[in-house]
Amino acid sequence: MKHYVKALLAVFVMLAAGLLIAAPARTAPTDPVRIVPLGDSITGSPGCWRALLWNRLQSAGYTGADFVGTLPPQGCGVAHDGDNEGHGGYLATNIANQNLLPGWLSATDPDVVLMHLGTNDVWSNIAPAAILSAFTTLVNQMRAANPDMRVLVAQIIPMNPATCAECGARTVAFNAAIPAWAAGLSTARSPIVVVDQWSGFSTATDTYDGVHPNASGDQKMSDRWYPPLRTVLDGGLPSASPSASRSPSATPSASRSASASPTGSPATGGCAAEFTVVGSWPGGFQGEIAVRNPGTAALRGWTVTFRLPSGVTVTQTWNARLTQSGQDVTASNVDWNGAVPAGGATTFGLLGNGTPGAAPAVTCRAG
Repeated sequence: MKHYVKALLAVFVMLAAGLLIAAPARTAPTDPVRIVPLGDSITGSPGCWRALLWNRLQSAGYTGADFVGTLPPQGCGVAHDGDNEGHGGYLATNIANQNLLPGWLSATDPDVVLMHLGTNDVWSNIAPAAILSAFTTLVNQMRAANPDMRVLVAQIIPMNPATCAECGARTVAFNAAIPAWAAGLSTARSPIVVVDQWSGFSTATDTYDGVHPNASGDQKMSDRWYPPLRTVLDGGLPSASPSASRSPSATPSASRSASASPTGSPATGGCAAEFTVVGSWPGGFQGEIAVRNPGTAALRGWTVTFRLPSGVTVTQTWNARLTQSGQDVTASNVDWNGAVPAGGATTFGLLGNGTPGAAPAVTCRAG
């Protein structure tokens, strides 16, 4: 009996080995598929989860994955396809109301959208219904550009900024409304897939400021995007899609609002800076500060100072450590963007209350 059992087990082992040998290896798609990461500063400044995700796709054989966008990469210290639509400080409601997305889509012609958007809307206490109405507008614009668009929409990562005690609960309410919205708008031709970026993410250990992901948070975001994106890539695109004949995208220059008014400063101590008002509305504005290295040696840190009009206050910033004393504002690099190569540049952004008028003059100091 024992010999019989052993023989039977041996047969099972050989059958299993035969099945394993006979099973063909999965071949990942290599035709170009254009993927646009769409969002705010969590996606674009620097959005290093994109670098992790793109490199994982390449390592897994998805060599046709082409990240596209009108914005260039911002570092991350690793080679990757950094094109994106991660616009720091932008609200989903403003993107929809100002009709910004069609131009971005026209410039990049994507097949797949990875959308982590709504954080600034939640921070601004905009109701979930209003944010999702904006999402509907954006999805309709995506489908107008490409009827076969695949849309991956994130339930956004938690947020706990020092200036918004209610933001955590608002995020929960917003995320809870996303699945029903997606189910009602998803179609067989253009499916909407909800990606849970919220669960298991800690603002204490996975962000550096209660909002933006640190290295641990970037890894978690990449890990959450990868399985549903791989499923989309494995399923391929409809035969009508012309994506297979497209060439990989080039990185276009970032566009700015037509009303932007830059004010620069001469290089001081190895760096130069320029302040641009990229958007304004009654009682508020958004600014972007570009820090450039015109020298021949890399910067190892920088500090920018400027003076705002009386009564104007900064309410939010990203990609910099910022303090304000009266009208005087000082901003310095965070860990990831202090090293600026010769001839290179980095940016940080802010939101403010009040009317800035002309963009303030800025001074930049290296170190």
